Amino acid sequence: MSVHDELMSVQRSLDEVFRSLGRLEKQLGTGGLEMRRVRADANHLRESVALLRDAAASPAAPTRPELVTISDTPYDSALWSDSDDEGLGARDRRAP
Repeated sequence: MSVHDELMSVQRSLDEVFRSLGRLEKQLGTGGLEMRRVRADANHLRESVALLRDAAASPAAPTRPELVTISDTPYDSALWSDSDDEGLGARDRRAP
């Protein structure tokens, strides 16, 4: 199946969920916390499917990360004059 077909299938299933929720609301009422949470979750799903549909309609071209040139010249050793060698401990002390 194509992406479009899959999205249409998801949309049909989501429409059925909303129809079932409508029937449940008639039986249970709309004021309960549980029903409001389920309705809010279903609305979030509807929004997410709409976002997926929009993303699938206009696929972005894969972008290559920007390359950063690193110079071969040595760094100034003064940059590390106040730091310890990582993993080796301090210069004036011995490892146990």
